[in-house]
Amino acid sequence: MEEFAGSFGDIAPIAFACTAWRLSVPPSLCPGYVRWHRRILDAACIRNEWDGTLTAQLTLVSPWPAALAWPRDWCRDRNWQNWPNLFGQFVHPTPRDIATTPYLRASLLIEAPIPFDGLPPAPDDPRHAVEETARRAVTVLVRELNELVAPIIQKLEETRP
Repeated sequence: MEEFAGSFGDIAPIAFACTAWRLSVPPSLCPGYVRWHRRILDAACIRNEWDGTLTAQLTLVSPWPAALAWPRDWCRDRNWQNWPNLFGQFVHPTPRDIATTPYLRASLLIEAPIPFDGLPPAPDDPRHAVEETARRAVTVLVRELNELVAPIIQKLEETRP
C-alpha cells in the first residue's frame, strides 16, 4: 500500500494508475500480472511532466531497417546477428555470444499519449478498495495499450526477421 501513498485522494487517476501498472509488470511482479507479446521488451505508463497526462512508453523488437536488410554489403563478412530467439521469445544475447559474434538488434521506441477518461478514480485512502481499483486501472491500461500497439505488432509480424 505504501507504493500508492502519494496518489490517494488525487483528483486525477494518473499517478494511481501508473503505480498500479508498475507493480503489475516485471520486474516488480514476477511473473507479471500483465503478459505481453514476445516483441515487447518493456512497457511503461508514466505521468507526462509537461501537463500531467498519461503517456505510454514501449520498446519493441524490430527487424533491421530496410537500408540494412538488403543488400548486406555493409556486413563485410562479419556475420552480424539479429535478435536471438529462444523458444519463440526474443532474448538479449549473452556476454558469451557477444564475445564471439557481432549483434545488431533493432528496436522501436513508442511514446504516445493514452486516454485516461476510462480510468477509475484514485481511492481516497488505503481502506477503500485499493486492490480492486488497481485491477480496474490495469485493465483499462491494457485495453488502451493493446489498441495502440496491436497494429504495429501485426505489421512487424508480417515481416519477421
